[in-house]
This record gives sequence, C-alpha cells and structure tokens, in this order.
Amino acid sequence: MKLLNRSALSVRPTQHFVDWINALEPTLGDDDLSLEDVERESTVYLIPEMDTPEALEAFVRERYLEILETELRAWEEDERHWPETLDWALFQRFLRFEHSYLAIDLDDEAPLEVAEVDDNLLLEMDQD
Repeated sequence: MKLLNRSALSVRPTQHFVDWINALEPTLGDDDLSLEDVERESTVYLIPEMDTPEALEAFVRERYLEILETELRAWEEDERHWPETLDWALFQRFLRFEHSYLAIDLDDEAPLEVAEVDDNLLLEMDQD
C-alpha cells in the first residue's frame, strides 16, 4: 500500500446531466439512462493535495472547464451537440464533486505509470 502525494476529486453527474445525455439520442422512456446508470461511469481525478475547502474551491473553479469538457466528451465527441454555454453555472448544474484528502494505491505489484490522456484512445476503449 502506497500513500500518494495527491488528493482525489470524484466527479458525479446530476439528473440534469443525465437528461442532457438522454436528449442526445431520444429513445422510448424505458431505454433512457438513469442517474444510477451514469454514476457507474463517474470519474476520479487526482489533484494536488488540498488542505482547506477554500483551496479546493479555488482549484475546481480554476479547472472546471477542463473537467466539464472531459465529462461531456465522454458521452458526446461532437462539440456541436454540447450545451451552448460552458460556464461555472453549467458545471454546477451538471456535476457534483466529492473530495478525498488522501489517495492510497492498494496495488502492491504494478507500479504507477504516467501517461498523457489521449481522447481518441479513450473513445476507442469505450467502443470495445
């Protein structure tokens, strides 16, 4: 077990986000995704260690657009289908976040690896 010098930010969808996803490809009501369905796909971001709620708020406000775009892109690659205005209000309407002060790696065998995120690779993995 290894303690990482990071905090974690778990980003979860709201019902507004799920409604946007369902509107991308309208289906009959029974085929719509539920909040529970989409929450299974939630993302955890490793962030610098944050000591105070104020520091966390400042960090998220600084990086909200990057997080919001990543979350939108996970469901729709074509930016023309995204909401018209990507601002702090939309972030707050579409996403909620939870902060964990500690990030611990429980994998004692595989070393941590660092790689740049390649959106195309993520899209290919989603299609498998």
